[in-house]
Amino acid sequence: MQTLDAKTVAGLFPRLAARFEAERDALIELDSKVGDSDLGLTMAKAFRAASEAVGALDAPDLSTQMKTAGAAIAKAAPSTMGTLMATGFLRGSKALDGAAALDVAGLAAFWDAYANGVAMRGKAALGDKTVLDVLDPIARRCEAEAGKGASLEEACAAAAKAAADALEATRDLVAQHGKAAAFQEKSRGLQDAGGTVACILADEFNGFMQALAAG
Repeated sequence: MQTLDAKTVAGLFPRLAARFEAERDALIELDSKVGDSDLGLTMAKAFRAASEAVGALDAPDLSTQMKTAGAAIAKAAPSTMGTLMATGFLRGSKALDGAAALDVAGLAAFWDAYANGVAMRGKAALGDKTVLDVLDPIARRCEAEAGKGASLEEACAAAAKAAADALEATRDLVAQHGKAAAFQEKSRGLQDAGGTVACILADEFNGFMQALAAG
C-alpha cells in the first residue's frame, strides 16, 4: 500500500484511544517509579478526547485531523506529557498541510515535525531520557524507508521496530528532565515513561497499517 486517504486514516484514532485505555494501569505503574503516577490517566484521557474530536469532523483532510487531535489533547490533558503530545500532533499537522493522501514521505514528514516540535517545546536533546529518544528514531526510520520506496506497511513496521529498540535503549540513560531527573542514577535501568508513550504510538500506527494491508 503506497497511499492512504484521509477517511481511512481517521480510523487510527479509535485504535489509539483503545490502546491507551488498555495501557492505563501499566503506564501508571511505570510512571510511579520516578514520576507523578498520572501518565496512564493523562494519556487515556488525551487520546479518548482526540478520537472523539476527530470522529466528530465532517470529511476532514489529513492536516485537519492531526490539528484537531492536537487541540483536543491540549484541552483534555494540559499536563507536561499531554502538552508535548498535543504539540507533536499540531506540528505534524503542518507537515501534512495540502496533502490529499498519506504516503511514506508524508509519514516521515509528520514524524519529523512531531519530534522537532516536542524537542523544542520540551527543551530536550537526544540522550536526555525523554520521549524524544524514541520519537527521533521513529522519524529517522520513516525517512530511510521513504528513501527506499517502501510501502506504508513496511515503513510502519520498521518504525515500530526502531521505536521498540530505542525504548529498550532508554534503560541505559539517566533522566535529565522533570521529576525523574531528581532520581538521577536511580532512573538508570528503567525504560522511560515518555518513550513508552511514543513506542505505543508507533506500535498502533503499525498495527493499523498491517490490519489494512491484510484486508
